[in-house]
Amino acid sequence: MSEELPPSDAGEHEAVVEEPRASDADAWATACAEDLEAEKARRRDRHGPPPGSAAEELRKLVDSVADKLSGLQSPLLGAVAGPAAQQVVRQVVEQAKAAVEPVIERNPDVFDHLAAAGNELLAAYRSAVQQQERRWTARTTDLREDPDEGDEGTGPGQRIDLD
Repeated sequence: MSEELPPSDAGEHEAVVEEPRASDADAWATACAEDLEAEKARRRDRHGPPPGSAAEELRKLVDSVADKLSGLQSPLLGAVAGPAAQQVVRQVVEQAKAAVEPVIERNPDVFDHLAAAGNELLAAYRSAVQQQERRWTARTTDLREDPDEGDEGTGPGQRIDLD
Protein backbone atom coordinates (compact mmCIF):
# COMPACT_ATOMS: atom_id res chain seq x y z
CA MET A 1 0.00 0.00 0.00
CA SER A 2 1.30 3.26 -0.91
CA GLU A 3 0.89 6.05 1.46
CA GLU A 4 -0.05 9.28 -0.01
CA LEU A 5 0.30 12.35 2.03
CA PRO A 6 -2.52 14.76 1.90
CA PRO A 7 -1.69 17.91 0.02
CA SER A 8 -0.24 20.45 2.38
CA ASP A 9 -1.49 23.94 2.66
CA ALA A 10 1.59 26.09 2.33
CA GLY A 11 -0.12 29.03 3.97
CA GLU A 12 -1.06 27.13 7.16
CA HIS A 13 2.37 26.03 8.30
CA GLU A 14 4.56 29.00 7.26
CA ALA A 15 6.29 30.94 9.98
CA VAL A 16 4.39 34.03 10.86
CA VAL A 17 6.57 37.12 10.49
CA GLU A 18 5.42 39.92 12.68
CA GLU A 19 5.66 43.30 11.11
CA PRO A 20 6.20 46.22 13.42
CA ARG A 21 2.97 47.89 14.16
CA ALA A 22 2.54 51.41 12.92
CA SER A 23 1.69 52.60 16.41
CA ASP A 24 5.04 51.28 17.74
CA ALA A 25 6.98 53.12 15.02
CA ASP A 26 4.98 56.27 15.63
CA ALA A 27 5.56 56.05 19.37
CA TRP A 28 9.30 55.65 18.81
CA ALA A 29 9.42 58.61 16.41
CA THR A 30 7.38 60.71 18.82
CA ALA A 31 9.65 59.83 21.75
CA CYS A 32 12.75 60.67 19.69
CA ALA A 33 11.28 63.99 18.61
CA GLU A 34 10.40 64.86 22.21
CA ASP A 35 13.90 63.97 23.39
CA LEU A 36 15.43 66.06 20.62
CA GLU A 37 13.28 69.06 21.49
CA ALA A 38 14.15 68.70 25.18
CA GLU A 39 17.86 68.58 24.32
CA LYS A 40 17.55 71.66 22.10
CA ALA A 41 15.76 73.53 24.89
CA ARG A 42 18.44 72.52 27.39
CA ARG A 43 21.19 73.78 25.07
CA ARG A 44 19.34 77.05 24.41
CA ASP A 45 19.05 77.59 28.16
CA ARG A 46 22.73 76.86 28.70
CA HIS A 47 24.31 78.55 25.65
CA GLY A 48 21.67 80.99 24.43
CA PRO A 49 20.02 80.92 21.02
CA PRO A 50 22.00 79.25 18.23
CA PRO A 51 23.60 81.55 15.66
CA GLY A 52 21.64 82.14 12.51
CA SER A 53 22.87 81.79 8.98
CA ALA A 54 25.89 83.78 7.86
CA ALA A 55 23.59 86.18 6.00
CA GLU A 56 21.56 86.84 9.14
CA GLU A 57 24.74 87.36 11.18
CA LEU A 58 26.07 89.81 8.57
CA ARG A 59 22.78 91.70 8.71
CA LYS A 60 23.06 91.89 12.53
CA LEU A 61 26.66 93.10 12.25
CA VAL A 62 25.73 95.84 9.79
CA ASP A 63 22.85 96.94 12.02
CA SER A 64 24.98 97.07 15.18
CA VAL A 65 27.81 98.96 13.42
CA ALA A 66 25.25 101.38 12.01
CA ASP A 67 23.77 101.94 15.47
CA LYS A 68 27.21 102.57 16.98
CA LEU A 69 28.25 104.98 14.24
CA SER A 70 24.97 106.86 14.43
CA GLY A 71 25.31 107.26 18.18
CA LEU A 72 28.88 108.59 18.17
CA GLN A 73 29.41 112.12 19.36
CA SER A 74 32.55 113.66 17.91
CA PRO A 75 34.24 116.10 20.29
CA LEU A 76 36.70 117.08 17.53
CA LEU A 77 33.99 118.62 15.36
CA GLY A 78 32.64 120.89 18.03
CA ALA A 79 29.06 121.90 18.78
CA VAL A 80 28.51 123.65 15.44
CA ALA A 81 29.64 120.90 13.09
CA GLY A 82 28.34 118.07 15.32
CA PRO A 83 24.75 117.83 14.03
CA ALA A 84 25.85 118.18 10.40
CA ALA A 85 28.53 115.51 10.85
CA GLN A 86 26.02 113.18 12.48
CA GLN A 87 23.66 113.66 9.53
CA VAL A 88 26.46 112.76 7.10
CA VAL A 89 27.31 109.66 9.14
CA ARG A 90 23.64 108.60 9.13
CA GLN A 91 23.44 109.05 5.35
CA VAL A 92 26.62 107.01 4.79
CA VAL A 93 25.34 104.27 7.09
CA GLU A 94 21.97 104.15 5.32
CA GLN A 95 23.68 104.00 1.93
CA ALA A 96 25.90 101.14 3.10
CA LYS A 97 22.89 99.25 4.46
CA ALA A 98 21.02 99.86 1.20
CA ALA A 99 23.96 98.45 -0.75
CA VAL A 100 24.42 95.38 1.48
CA GLU A 101 20.75 94.38 1.83
CA PRO A 102 20.12 93.43 -1.84
CA VAL A 103 23.32 91.39 -1.94
CA ILE A 104 22.27 89.49 1.17
CA GLU A 105 18.76 88.94 -0.21
CA ARG A 106 19.95 87.65 -3.58
CA ASN A 107 22.76 85.42 -2.32
CA PRO A 108 22.15 84.17 1.24
CA ASP A 109 23.91 80.84 0.54
CA VAL A 110 27.06 82.60 -0.62
CA PHE A 111 27.64 83.93 2.87
CA ASP A 112 27.27 80.44 4.35
CA HIS A 113 29.87 79.18 1.87
CA LEU A 114 32.18 82.09 2.67
CA ALA A 115 31.84 81.40 6.38
CA ALA A 116 32.65 77.71 5.83
CA ALA A 117 35.66 78.64 3.70
CA GLY A 118 36.84 81.03 6.41
CA ASN A 119 36.56 78.26 8.99
CA GLU A 120 38.59 75.94 6.73
CA LEU A 121 41.27 78.61 6.27
CA LEU A 122 41.41 79.19 10.01
CA ALA A 123 41.80 75.46 10.65
CA ALA A 124 44.60 75.21 8.07
CA TYR A 125 46.39 78.22 9.57
CA ARG A 126 46.03 76.83 13.08
CA SER A 127 47.45 73.49 11.95
CA ALA A 128 50.43 75.14 10.25
CA VAL A 129 51.19 77.24 13.32
CA GLN A 130 50.96 74.23 15.64
CA GLN A 131 53.34 72.24 13.42
CA GLN A 132 55.83 75.10 13.33
CA GLU A 133 55.62 75.50 17.11
CA ARG A 134 56.33 71.78 17.53
CA ARG A 135 59.41 72.13 15.32
CA TRP A 136 60.61 75.17 17.27
CA THR A 137 60.14 73.50 20.63
CA ALA A 138 61.76 70.27 19.41
CA ARG A 139 64.77 72.23 18.10
CA THR A 140 65.06 74.18 21.37
CA THR A 141 64.84 70.96 23.39
CA ASP A 142 67.54 69.35 21.23
CA LEU A 143 69.87 72.32 21.70
CA ARG A 144 69.40 72.37 25.49
CA GLU A 145 70.13 68.68 26.03
CA ASP A 146 73.89 68.74 25.37
CA PRO A 147 75.27 71.66 23.39
CA ASP A 148 78.84 70.22 23.34
CA GLU A 149 77.86 67.03 21.48
CA GLY A 150 77.50 66.64 17.75
CA ASP A 151 77.88 69.36 15.19
CA GLU A 152 80.12 72.26 16.11
CA GLY A 153 78.46 74.52 13.53
CA THR A 154 77.23 78.01 14.09
CA GLY A 155 73.55 77.16 14.39
CA PRO A 156 71.18 79.30 16.38
CA GLY A 157 71.62 79.21 20.13
CA GLN A 158 75.19 77.83 20.03
CA ARG A 159 78.10 79.60 21.65
CA ILE A 160 81.03 80.59 19.44
CA ASP A 161 84.44 80.68 21.12
CA LEU A 162 86.46 83.61 19.77
CA ASP A 163 89.67 83.03 21.77
